[in-house]
Amino acid sequence: MRRPPETAAAAAAAGTAGRLPRFSRAERWAHRATAWLTGVCVLTAAFLYVPVLAELVGRRALVVTVHEWSGLAVPVPVLVALGSRALRADLRLLNRFGPHDRVWLRAAVRRDRRAGARPAHKFNAGQKLYAAWTAGAVLVMLGTGLMMWLTHLTPPLWRTAATFVHDWLALTLGVVLAGHIGMALGDPEARRGMRTGSVAGEWAQREHPLWRPR
Repeated sequence: MRRPPETAAAAAAAGTAGRLPRFSRAERWAHRATAWLTGVCVLTAAFLYVPVLAELVGRRALVVTVHEWSGLAVPVPVLVALGSRALRADLRLLNRFGPHDRVWLRAAVRRDRRAGARPAHKFNAGQKLYAAWTAGAVLVMLGTGLMMWLTHLTPPLWRTAATFVHDWLALTLGVVLAGHIGMALGDPEARRGMRTGSVAGEWAQREHPLWRPR
């Protein structure tokens, strides 16, 4: 007789003493590389736009060049890692929004932390919204950045509008990234999962009760 797939609770109970697989090596590499490139973008942007920091830089042209090329490279790790079946499967999960995600969001708005109040699959609704918003923001930042860089391809009015959008979206992205980092700092097991590829069964049962690890 064929064995039915385990639920997250059953898998978690079985794996409490051990670890449950969560992220592949390609996914962890893509996440780490994207984080580093984004960090370079944020740091160089700060030295370009914050007057106090800008005064500390003697080679502004070099900072501009590093900012431009690191910005162009931000999507590359994910594009390269698309060859990973695990990454493609997780992107499909991130792109699906189900009834349990609406329940999770309502509980999050009410700050309801009771057991079972926030049902989630491998990714919760907050992570899905963050992924979608960040992907869109990166594309807009890339497009407006190219318009600012390749000045001969667009009229002055377009470049002015692109600069406005690029600067304000960068500020918003910085705030959202700070929130993302803050959430990660508050969940050591989630960080361990991204670092090592596996998580504790108890954590999976508590945070992602609908998830069925394979």
